[in-house]
Parts: sequence; structure tokens; C-alpha cells
Amino acid sequence: MKLHTASRALALAVSMLTASVSAPGVMAGEALKIDHSHSTIGFSVRHLFSRVNGQFREFEGTIEFDEKAIEASKVTASIKAASVDTNVQGRDEDLRSKRFFDAASFPTLEFVSTGVKKVDGASFEISGKLTMHGVTKDVVLSAEFLGKGKDPWGNLKYGFHAETIVNRKDFGMQWNEVVETGGVLVGEEITITLDIEAAPAS
Repeated sequence: MKLHTASRALALAVSMLTASVSAPGVMAGEALKIDHSHSTIGFSVRHLFSRVNGQFREFEGTIEFDEKAIEASKVTASIKAASVDTNVQGRDEDLRSKRFFDAASFPTLEFVSTGVKKVDGASFEISGKLTMHGVTKDVVLSAEFLGKGKDPWGNLKYGFHAETIVNRKDFGMQWNEVVETGGVLVGEEITITLDIEAAPAS
């Protein structure tokens, strides 16, 4: 009788533990939405001897961030290719054309994380799939958690910074021009920089 009672007690305890872990609405981290008005997705690429800087004006994304177990965090982002802005209208139209982003055929750039690895302190790496110009490639972003706190109106905000370098030719953007020095007009490597402020989604 005592053995039977103990078995029932053990089964009840396991059942309660399982329910608490899998119960709907229970999340290990915080569900965040990127605050578009206080975030920047920028890039830079070599042009002859200097670098041209630009950014995308229209984007959205979500972050499932777990400070205590950062490896459980997840990131997704969607960027409108036609929103590219280098502060020169003619150049922006060229970037939207088939020579580069071909925004009419491939209207969005998409990123979906596949894993997060802590490096040290507040630094971590985000592995994921980047889709650009209709091509999907694996990329790794070096990232940093900048902290969290409330703004003057009591809204909780989180800050992040991330960078990566991709080769545009890997995404099918092959166009270039050879200049008289023997070099090319536009560099192949693009440095992508993200400065992100995010707030709880609900």
C-alpha cells in the first residue's frame, strides 16, 4: 500500500512539473519588437578609394531575448529592398535596379536566426539565414547586448548592436566596371551594421 501511494505521489509530481514547463504562455525570455523609429539598419561598401554609406528606411523584426540563457534567443527581420537610401537619388534608383537588389523581383531581404552563441560578457554571435536578391546564405553576426531600462515615459527598452560582412556576389549581384587603374568601381564586400532598440511586444 505504501509503495502504491508513493508511486502515485511521484506520478503526480512529474505531471505537475511537465504541465508547468509546457503550459501555454510560459516563455523563458522576453518577446520584443524592433522599434523602427529608434533603430538603424545600415551598410557600407567601397567605391573606388572611399566608402559609400547607406541604410534601409523600412523594416520590421522580432527578438525573443533571454538574458539568462542567451542561447535560447531568436531573431527574425524583414527589410524592404526599395527603401535603400544613400542620400543620392540616382544612385538609389540604380541600387533598386536589376544591376543590384532588383527590388521589383525581390522586394524583401529576410533574416531568420538558426542559433545564438555567447562569446563573453554581453557579446554573442547570431547564426542565421540571410535571403537577399532571391538567394539564401548562412551568415554570422557579431552582436552585443547594450542593456535595458525605461525611457522617461516608463516604457521598457532593450538595446543591441550587431555587425557582419557579406560578399554581394554570393547573392548573385555580379555587376561591376573596371576603371583605368585596373581596379573595379564597386567593392564586393558589404559591411552591414545594425543598431537596434526594441520594446516588449505586448
